[in-house]
Amino acid sequence: MAEESFPSPGHNARQVTDSEHELLAARFSDDGIYGDPTDAQVVTAGTGLSVNIRADAAGSVRGHGWYSGSTPTAVALSANIASQPRVDWIVLRLDRADWTVRAAVVGGTPGSGAPALTQETGDTGVYEVPLAQARILGGASSVTVTRAEQYVGTRCRPCTSTTRNPYPRLGEQCFETDTGTARIWTGSEWKIVFDDTGDIDISRLTPAWSIGVTPVIERRNGIACLRLGSFERKIGQLAGGSESRLPAQIPVAFQHRNRDQYALAYIEGVSIGRITIYSKASDRPGQVWLVQKPTINPGDYVLTQSGPSWVVG
Repeated sequence: MAEESFPSPGHNARQVTDSEHELLAARFSDDGIYGDPTDAQVVTAGTGLSVNIRADAAGSVRGHGWYSGSTPTAVALSANIASQPRVDWIVLRLDRADWTVRAAVVGGTPGSGAPALTQETGDTGVYEVPLAQARILGGASSVTVTRAEQYVGTRCRPCTSTTRNPYPRLGEQCFETDTGTARIWTGSEWKIVFDDTGDIDISRLTPAWSIGVTPVIERRNGIACLRLGSFERKIGQLAGGSESRLPAQIPVAFQHRNRDQYALAYIEGVSIGRITIYSKASDRPGQVWLVQKPTINPGDYVLTQSGPSWVVG
């Protein structure tokens, strides 16, 4: 068979068959319900041996749209005459016999758990996606429903750090072309999924200290990793009870939102000191201070602990 493309003037006068539509549209969106798990469940227990499909639900199966209607719809289940419980699937089913999508029941076997779903491709057969499980005890006159909707996903949207979608959907992803950062919307904020800033020099000039090894910071996948390096005391004796700001500054985008970080330092003369890295919420945001240490004289070196890290955001 020769190659074909459709719709096109040379193919069946631009008409598209149902199977051609499925081939064309099956990947336009994922299979499932439009929405997310914070919405009301699609299937609930009905009267007796039935379940209800809620009104105004919509979805798609293999490129074929589905709408539940403006009023709830009851779907009947068969009785369970066995002594063991039975689990049925409630599904959306594309039936290629008439190319319709309808809510349907896939009956289970008592004592065997949920049955397998059918997902046939091609010009014939059915394709099912899950909505819920209905459990019926032996001889029972009612059902218990466990929601199991499969939801249509969202695409990863290219944007910049200042042009993210102002009305994102839960689970929506974006990639910032100006920062190389991938984010996901949690329902309340954009969280970093991937980023890699590379090494950033965080040195700051101060007359009291010189820098022996350059302090650098890197953020990867939302984790800030710090190497403070080493510093030499240049001017004035620093008393043991005094604190001193070191020549490094954590950029705003790398600061922890509300928790200060701590690191150890080796001080010339076989002594130990503590370093405090202040959070964004402190009165010293991003500043790095040497605290809890012995007296330090001009010419003494402070060698910092390597590798403090914290979650950003």
